[in-house]
Amino acid sequence: MAEGYGAQGMVGRLRRVLMRRPGEAMAAADPDDWHYTEAIDVEEARHAHDEFAGALRAWGVEVLYHEEPLPEHSDSVFVFDPALVTDAGTLVLSMGKEKRRGEEEPLARALQECGVPVYGRLEGEARAEGGDTMWLDHDTLAVGRGFRTNAEGVRQLRGLLEPLGVTVLDYDLPFFTGPDACLHLLSLISPVDVDLAVAYPPLMPTAFWSELKRRGVRLLEVPEEEFVRTQATNVLTVAPRMCIMLEGSPVTRRLLEMADCEVVTFPGAPLSFKAEGGPTCLTRPIWRDPE
Repeated sequence: MAEGYGAQGMVGRLRRVLMRRPGEAMAAADPDDWHYTEAIDVEEARHAHDEFAGALRAWGVEVLYHEEPLPEHSDSVFVFDPALVTDAGTLVLSMGKEKRRGEEEPLARALQECGVPVYGRLEGEARAEGGDTMWLDHDTLAVGRGFRTNAEGVRQLRGLLEPLGVTVLDYDLPFFTGPDACLHLLSLISPVDVDLAVAYPPLMPTAFWSELKRRGVRLLEVPEEEFVRTQATNVLTVAPRMCIMLEGSPVTRRLLEMADCEVVTFPGAPLSFKAEGGPTCLTRPIWRDPE
């Protein structure tokens, strides 16, 4: 791994992260067009976003910003999705949500400015979003196939990652509420340690659940109400059992604390609950310690 980048994991100490503050595009967005539950007040959204960034800094994470103007891309605040950062550099993805296409190369340029070279790109009809990817360990990537990630995307990911010694395991995601909604693999689970995760098993692919059990991962099962309303499964781990989540999921927070996790929260109502993206989605990890 090069000094300063490499994030082939989900729970190792997070050293450096890229974020993007909510822009005027979010204020101008038609909520129905972007599948938001209601209009977003960009100043309120920025306050919540800044509180989140402050929590990261308080735990020693270096926060860098992607500031290239993207006036047509309301969802570009969710920087997790257009790319992966591997030990060899950025793997530029290709967004499955049509309105988000065009975010990929600007994010790659922002990562280059942070010292991360481009390692490879998905091409042609391949589609894959970061939210459908989860590192099971440094050398194993789980990928969900659904409305945002297709079979060609999985095939190209496998071909690009194999030279790095990475195995790709792919799983079919459920229909749930249809193609307009955002159901990623990471909508269903967030690891908080190598052997612990918050999860919503009712929608999990059976083979994925079985793989987690084979690896000895204990699942803290979030209640349906907190899965649907307050994104309780969307948790960002800063170090093993140190995590940040959205306010409003007291049952899930208690489950984490009973498992000896330290939990910090920030407001979800101004941004995340309206636009289907929590703390994981709002960050692109640049550098994590190996697990």
